[in-house]
Amino acid sequence: MAVCIASAQLNFPSFTTKSPSFAPRHVSAKMSNQSPKPTSSIFTSATKLLWGPSLPPGLLISTARTAWSTVWHLMMTQLAPSDSSGSYTRPTSQFRLDPTQFPSLASSDLHLYVGLPCPWAHRTLLVRALKGLDDAVSVSVASPGQDGSWEFKDNNNVPVRDKDKLVPGLDKVNRCRNLMEVYKSRSGGYDGRCTVPMLWDLRKNDVVCNESYDIIEFFNSGLNEFARNPNLDLTPPELKGKIQSWNQIVYPKVNNGVYRCGFAQSQEAYDRAVNELFSTLDEIEDHLGSNRYLCGERLTLADVCLFTTLIRFDPVYNILFKCTKKKLVEYTNLYGYLRDIYQIPGVAATCDIPAIMDGYYKTLFPLNASGIQPAISLSGDQDSLLILHHRDSVGKAVEAQHAV
Repeated sequence: MAVCIASAQLNFPSFTTKSPSFAPRHVSAKMSNQSPKPTSSIFTSATKLLWGPSLPPGLLISTARTAWSTVWHLMMTQLAPSDSSGSYTRPTSQFRLDPTQFPSLASSDLHLYVGLPCPWAHRTLLVRALKGLDDAVSVSVASPGQDGSWEFKDNNNVPVRDKDKLVPGLDKVNRCRNLMEVYKSRSGGYDGRCTVPMLWDLRKNDVVCNESYDIIEFFNSGLNEFARNPNLDLTPPELKGKIQSWNQIVYPKVNNGVYRCGFAQSQEAYDRAVNELFSTLDEIEDHLGSNRYLCGERLTLADVCLFTTLIRFDPVYNILFKCTKKKLVEYTNLYGYLRDIYQIPGVAATCDIPAIMDGYYKTLFPLNASGIQPAISLSGDQDSLLILHHRDSVGKAVEAQHAV
């Protein structure tokens, strides 16, 4: 998923000096070392000449509206395929990973390709961090390009405050300029969608998998001999049924639900998606009133999948994708749940809100043609996510009530 500039006009004051014996004298911009007052653009001059301070003629407005609508639908067709009702239909991943392949892959030399704005790629970074697979699976972080592709850029001059923080950079293993080149370099080539996350086998020079859930299942149980936290199991056998049930709710209505809102190409499609999204969030909010995590007192892959959508909700989805019925901060339990997971050691280092904002607002041109990025709300600011959550007492309080 690649997510997937207005210049300010400054008015400089005129400068004068006054003396009892001399008339006021104008000091030019050149003499005062000030920049000259910017001249009006050709476009602004033309509009003033044609219709003065009034709005453009109705015919021009309707023509521009029709032209933009046509171009918008054309771009959205490429960005977000839809069905006949205008509902976004997410393309399926081309490279899947079956659990039976886990043993053979454990001895492979693996490399992970990600993009920081992408919630699906974020899942893989999160499980990699929780399991302690930093040394076992190296990572290349791509940046979203202006055309929606993933590119590799040299960011050596960008200061990094946190040594554990991932930053976009060059392709560390294949030395490619963009992710498309990596995909095409595989044996047999490739001409499909070039998405992140993507797990690469260096020995076979081939794509292992580009389906996020397959990758996080593999990271959870397939590389324990290399993990620093091998005893952490995010899919314990006794909870697999609950995990699957929650995934069947969260994926279509929340994970993909926010995209169905933002990429809807008809009012009916948007209304259906936004109602399903918020009715599901209401359901989860109620559930988290008596459960610390989705499946009880243990963190699972179901929580990982929900978290990467929630952390983007107030900064991005609420605004850009029109998920506007409520902000996440208005959900007491959900917002506390978000902070609870964020404060688990290793999680915060996988979260980069500025990179997320850049990736959506500056890249998704059909949804934000101006490229202007809104200010981050307090609820989406990473410092706010460090506020005490008190979620560790939720399940215990319920148990105590039942014991009385």
